[in-house]
Amino acid sequence: MSTPPHSSTTPAAVTVLGLGRMGGALAAAFLAAGHPTTVWNRSPGKADELVARGARRAGSVAEAVAAAPLVLVCVADDPAVHQLLDPLEGALAGRTLVNLTTGTSAQARANAAWAEERGTAFLDGAIMAVPEDIATDDAVLLYSGPRAPFDEHEEALRVLAPAGTTHLGEDAGLSALHDLSLLALMWGVLNSFLHGAALLGTAGVRAESFAPLASRMVKVVAGYVTAAAPEVDAGSYPGGDATLTVHLEAMRHLAEESEALGVNAELPRFFQLLADRAVADGHAESGYSALVEQFRKPYGVLSPDGTGEGAGAPDSPVPPLSPSSSS
Repeated sequence: MSTPPHSSTTPAAVTVLGLGRMGGALAAAFLAAGHPTTVWNRSPGKADELVARGARRAGSVAEAVAAAPLVLVCVADDPAVHQLLDPLEGALAGRTLVNLTTGTSAQARANAAWAEERGTAFLDGAIMAVPEDIATDDAVLLYSGPRAPFDEHEEALRVLAPAGTTHLGEDAGLSALHDLSLLALMWGVLNSFLHGAALLGTAGVRAESFAPLASRMVKVVAGYVTAAAPEVDAGSYPGGDATLTVHLEAMRHLAEESEALGVNAELPRFFQLLADRAVADGHAESGYSALVEQFRKPYGVLSPDGTGEGAGAPDSPVPPLSPSSSS
């Protein structure tokens, strides 16, 4: 993680393209920190509040880009980024473009090449925060791409995440990869909580009563994550306190309980499916971390001997996770 550079006497000018909830929060943070801030949005009215606080409203994307050496774009998706920037020709030359639009690593790398062709320094970024957390110590913003433009503009970028501004490396795709990996973690935790709430709801237990216990379990799992990381890196999965066979039996109980109570069992059946595959691959006595080998395979590759080859190909429907499919 980078350390803050020495503060300059005059905050640098910044342009923000896209004033949705997040883009508006970014622009507001720059304004509050004293940065001359130019804003543009397809619907000009979204800039009214920011203009009242001192922002300059640009009449066009080209005018906005011309106003500052640092240009941040935060819009709906990658096609929207190019709808804005492709017509600019050489207007971005000599500037630093920071793309904070959610996308894939392939898109980030393609955008880096696109920017290089136009003489533009490029950083891809990922915002791990809600708009209300921008400019607080709860915000985390991840950047990837050439180090030099990050260093040049770090002071301004740190305004958005004073304690959580991180440069991940020269590969422009790293921020998107981290973003999507962390979102997967978030969805996995939330989906499991919601499944548990549905189970407990059949006995009249309120989700509010379950939440404190769930939160404690999340903290326990955080410890498992720390322990699993070196095992994943080493490709060695000691059984420890519980082998995959033990986990698999508990997964079956969870799936059976869900089905018996009329609760959707697709999530626990998916857990069970992965564990069954790992056991078939010889990991019955391995620890839970061995499941990483299942995630590293393309969908439908069930085992080293090719069992199930062709299942779940891109043009095939996902097979149903029924009780008989993995019991």
